[in-house]
Amino acid sequence: MTLPFTKMHAHGDDFIIIDRRGLDDPVTPEVARRLGNRHTGIGFNQLAVVLDCEDAAARVKFWNPNGTPLATCGSATRGVADRLMHETRSDSVVLRTDRGLLTCVREAGRRVSVDMGAPSLDWAAVPLAEAMDTCTLPLAGNPAACSMGNPHCTFFVADIYAIDPAAVGPTLEVHPLFPARTNVHFVEVLDRGHIRLRIWERGGGVPLGSGSCCCGAVVNGIRRGLLDATVQVQCDGGTVTVHWDGQGGVVLTGSVEPIMQGSAYLF
Repeated sequence: MTLPFTKMHAHGDDFIIIDRRGLDDPVTPEVARRLGNRHTGIGFNQLAVVLDCEDAAARVKFWNPNGTPLATCGSATRGVADRLMHETRSDSVVLRTDRGLLTCVREAGRRVSVDMGAPSLDWAAVPLAEAMDTCTLPLAGNPAACSMGNPHCTFFVADIYAIDPAAVGPTLEVHPLFPARTNVHFVEVLDRGHIRLRIWERGGGVPLGSGSCCCGAVVNGIRRGLLDATVQVQCDGGTVTVHWDGQGGVVLTGSVEPIMQGSAYLF
């Protein structure tokens, strides 16, 4: 059996899209792991499976390369939206994810924005192992936490290049404080509208970028009083814009680019 796919990236945050509208969904944890292997598979930071949906243009399911599911992915959501808007020759589309209904809009310069929904700030929603103030966690480095449908832990540092996410991220990801594990961010605030971000991604490693991590990092920076409502987030692969007014949804805007189309062998 072969499985057609499209591969795209958002400033180096690469993902594959498998369109199964009108078809069955053959993606299991094992299939996701096989496809996600960069040596024997296709390789990706996330996999998006596009399915039929009654109340939106499509339903999208996400997988990490280690075969674990995730509720949301800002980059792949925008990639799916880009493809569907191109297909329908429209400038907006609504997608259903485990995060809920997400509205995506075409912007100038091959950019796509998505309203990722309001962040979850309560300790139980992140989730954390016990009740506490999510703006200040009892860990060395005084990080903050929130959820964008997946958990985020943000450290604010003086020098982003003094931190090696690959060295410290794995231990923090599985810290007992995070029963569902966590994404880990390291943020250097350049000014109130500009940050530098490096990431250890839950179930993935060190990516060039991550849409939901950019959102989580900005939300935590705004909660700390360090940032304005609109922030340019500079990741290793490029820059995206995140806007949050402190009350409503978090809007992520950035470019998405197609890389290739192909078919993967499943058996």
